[in-house]
Amino acid sequence: MDLATIQELLLENSALLVVALCTAWLYYAFFGDSAEQRKLRLYRKCKQELMEFINEKNCNPIFVRLAWHDSGTYDKDAGSFPECGGANGSIRFNTELNHGANAGLQKAVNYLKRFHQKYGQVMSWADLIQMASACSIEHAGGAKIDMTYGRVSIATKNECPAEGNLPDANGLGGSVGAAQHLRNVFHRMGFNDQEIVALSGAHTIGRAFNDRSGVCPEKSGREGTQFTSGGCVCRFDGHPGVGMTGGRSWTPDWLSFNNSYFKRGERDGKDNDSLLWAETDQSLMDDDEFTTWYKKYAEDQDLFFEHYAAAHKKLSELGSKFEPENGFRID
Repeated sequence: MDLATIQELLLENSALLVVALCTAWLYYAFFGDSAEQRKLRLYRKCKQELMEFINEKNCNPIFVRLAWHDSGTYDKDAGSFPECGGANGSIRFNTELNHGANAGLQKAVNYLKRFHQKYGQVMSWADLIQMASACSIEHAGGAKIDMTYGRVSIATKNECPAEGNLPDANGLGGSVGAAQHLRNVFHRMGFNDQEIVALSGAHTIGRAFNDRSGVCPEKSGREGTQFTSGGCVCRFDGHPGVGMTGGRSWTPDWLSFNNSYFKRGERDGKDNDSLLWAETDQSLMDDDEFTTWYKKYAEDQDLFFEHYAAAHKKLSELGSKFEPENGFRID
């Protein structure tokens, strides 16, 4: 083989080598990401699919309720994970779902099972439950919550908390007793009065049902009020659809996240007759400390969104154990 032929072969092989290296780089850039990058990509994909599912089912309120009830078992004085309760995915077990305050939440768990089957190799139940809640607020026009992920879920039903940690709506001796009841529950979790009022503003979305909480006459899947029947338009984007009919809402536009919960006094009395208002709700207007914030949020929706987003994030992390230790963000 002469020198010219050898040089030609080297040039050809060099060109092939360059092509191979470029191909490998492009493959790595688009498909060969690290385990951490793959996890972030799957979390973002799950969030996108949750937003699409919520848009189809109008299930914002039940996802928020599910996450709150998973978090709301937290006791700051009860030790560490998992004894302290909190956002640890325990509500997926029937042991906890069968608590009286959790009536109806099996539906939300069933909704999320398809997502856990698809993404459970990287995403815990605890993360999935809290992500669905944050997506529901954002989809309804509310604040985008700066969520942290990486929660560890409890492994067995034996780690579920005891019943009795969640707030009751009525039967508390009027608004004065209801105010103290709210403080007993939320101070146990580490919230102050301002945060209690901000979190209560989540009642701007959702309904109660006679066959779940028992605080109103309207049942699930039946004819509701003028605001919860099939022909109502209450979504943030103005599209029709309420999901399941029935129940009684706190606000007329109960699939829109805004500050309308704090404007009860500004609404027509006939509208209020068709809306839910429990003793705990009334306590926010009657208690001297609560009503200060109630009025501020009625006047300033941006302030309410800011305070709500911070309180929701705090609630979503109560009692959580994160891996890695400080968790991670996807946005």
